[in-house]
Amino acid sequence: MTDYKNFTVETDADGIALVTWDMKDRSMNVFTEEVMDELDKIIDQVVADAAVKGAVITSGKETFSGGADLTMLQKMLSVFAAEQAKDEDKAIQLLFDNAGRMSQLFRKLETCGKPWVSAINGTCMGGAFEMSLACHGRVAADSDKVKMALPEVKVGIFPGAGGTQRVPRLADPQSALQMLTSGQNLSPKKAKGMNLIHEIAAPDQLIETAKAMIKNGLKAVQPWDEKGFKLPGGPVYSAAGANLWPPAIAILRRETYGNYPGAAAILKCAYEGLLVPFDTALRIEQRYFTQIMRSTEARMMIRSLFVSLQELNKGARRPAGVPETKFKKIGVLGAGFMGAGIAYVTAKAGIPVVLLDRDMASAEKGKAHSAGLMDGAIKKGRATAEQKDQLLSLITPTVDYKDLEGCDLVVEAVFEDSEVKKGATQQTEAVIASDAIFASNTSTIPISSLAQNSSRPANFIGIHFFSPVDKMMLVEIILGEKTEDKAIATAIDYVRAIKKTPIVVNDTRGFYVNRCVLKYMAEAFQMLIEGVPAAMIENSARMAGMPVGPLALTDETAIDLAQKIMKQTIRDLGEGAVAADQFALVNTMVDTHGRHGRKNGKGFYDYPEKPAKKHLWAGLKDLYKQQDADKIDVEELKQRFLVTIALEASRVMEEGIVTDPREADVGSILAFGFAPYTGGALSYIDGMGVKQFVELANRLEGKYGAQFKAPALLIDMAAKGETFYDRFNPYPKADKAA
Repeated sequence: MTDYKNFTVETDADGIALVTWDMKDRSMNVFTEEVMDELDKIIDQVVADAAVKGAVITSGKETFSGGADLTMLQKMLSVFAAEQAKDEDKAIQLLFDNAGRMSQLFRKLETCGKPWVSAINGTCMGGAFEMSLACHGRVAADSDKVKMALPEVKVGIFPGAGGTQRVPRLADPQSALQMLTSGQNLSPKKAKGMNLIHEIAAPDQLIETAKAMIKNGLKAVQPWDEKGFKLPGGPVYSAAGANLWPPAIAILRRETYGNYPGAAAILKCAYEGLLVPFDTALRIEQRYFTQIMRSTEARMMIRSLFVSLQELNKGARRPAGVPETKFKKIGVLGAGFMGAGIAYVTAKAGIPVVLLDRDMASAEKGKAHSAGLMDGAIKKGRATAEQKDQLLSLITPTVDYKDLEGCDLVVEAVFEDSEVKKGATQQTEAVIASDAIFASNTSTIPISSLAQNSSRPANFIGIHFFSPVDKMMLVEIILGEKTEDKAIATAIDYVRAIKKTPIVVNDTRGFYVNRCVLKYMAEAFQMLIEGVPAAMIENSARMAGMPVGPLALTDETAIDLAQKIMKQTIRDLGEGAVAADQFALVNTMVDTHGRHGRKNGKGFYDYPEKPAKKHLWAGLKDLYKQQDADKIDVEELKQRFLVTIALEASRVMEEGIVTDPREADVGSILAFGFAPYTGGALSYIDGMGVKQFVELANRLEGKYGAQFKAPALLIDMAAKGETFYDRFNPYPKADKAA
């Protein structure tokens, strides 16, 4: 046996080397420079040893590999930026050379003259799957834990280690392009159906099956390196090609609106690469990868959607020195839609949960919500009946507060009524331990106000979920004036336990997310009042990168809820706190036309019975005089949506509501889908340049009003040439983020 730091190599009596990848200092195997150096040496070792007939590579962990460590790419970008200041041409060449390192390594593996088989025993992502595709044989374990994907497009880049060339040379081109441009996960069955793996084996037979491929005479030559190789879908310049490529370009444009350079580069790589010999194709891929790595979108998406997201998921904002809470029991007050969802995600994490409501029928109905979600998962093949029974066994419906005894944490999700919440708080605190944490899921009432009902405000905190709880990955943790570190740490531990992403927010009306969302909706209301056709409003928002148009989003959350929020804001802050013409629009929709949103089948959209699809209400055009659509600047509409949200995010930072730019960026993407290609609301500003952003905001303010007034913070940052990640550096003890 030969030991490396990250691999072991053991050759059996048949001359087959088993290469086991197991990084001792990591929970998951990832490609680093050190790993690539070692794999390079192992390939040489296999080739040099005449007794070795071939090699099987597998993982010593439950998962195969998460792919490349994207912090390595961040380092590459930092080196590029430093060199660029001295010599741009040299910097680009250096980036090009670094971008090709992994691709060259995998090409060396597949042309080494001896057969390699990848034995995939768990999740196999990104660069690890590209390595597997470079192997001459691929076997995956028959397990729900095995997922294969090339998900790089989701963080602004693309599979740049041969993925764009090997996949369309193995699979039919339509399936290949769909997989590459979407980053979709493949099950073993799906991967085999696409010809991306050769065999599926029982988990305990995985290695033997892989070795058998070599024993049975597996060729050490890839199909594309053999004379006479034909593409699965036929030549690019053919009738079949003519039916594939133009629609593929159109579909990508429809899905991305041209906002994702990495996705467009995939089509270019595949199209151009399939016209030339394989080694030339890899150089084309390397060229495009170098280009995409230099894009603002890639830099911001890698930072927010990989590095920052990973850091927050690991508890970057958790107070130091507080012991981690291992939850024995969680209480949920209120078994309505939100409370039932919270109970579901808690039980899904394997934590016993007590679900309390005012009567047993309501509590049981809340538990039935979990049963329904599990039935849906079973129908889709994502869960089993046994898993459903196990999850439901962890949920105890009740009407008795005494059943909350022993809870480490209680989450209150009762009606948005201060008196109801006061009673729930006091009855709970009468039975739970003095050091247990009480959390409110309120979305509208300040946490410090609710904490006045508590006899232990230090242990009182907000845990704000988004609907639907089972699907939304973000949770806002809101601090009251007296909230102490133990409560913060416990809340973060809980959010991490249920596999969601926590951001920590100081107390304010609407917290962080809702403040931004309300600005998004308000700008749409203003556009309607100006006479912008509703279809242009919705389409321009989606073109800007938002997943849902603002009018559709308002319908989902309910127009009458928007009315209630406006009325409450006026009561609390005075009439000047709400735009009078927007308030009149909402009152007209609710009071005059009875249009409350999706819940009553009519809002800004009409919701006919299926199979008919929802469509914008024709009456919208009669509310205000319509502008000539041909004279409206769509680019400006797009800017208005993104700028109004980004301005509110910067105000939240200025007020100290959010203090870490990572949380503002990740929160804006996970909570309401703020144009992911920007890297988030603050990265949108940083990526444009604060000075340029302030100039844009000033132009919009001059045309459309005070909602676009840049706060003093931005004006100061622009004058000093700062970014948010300079001003609010989340890495004070280390180098700043790239």
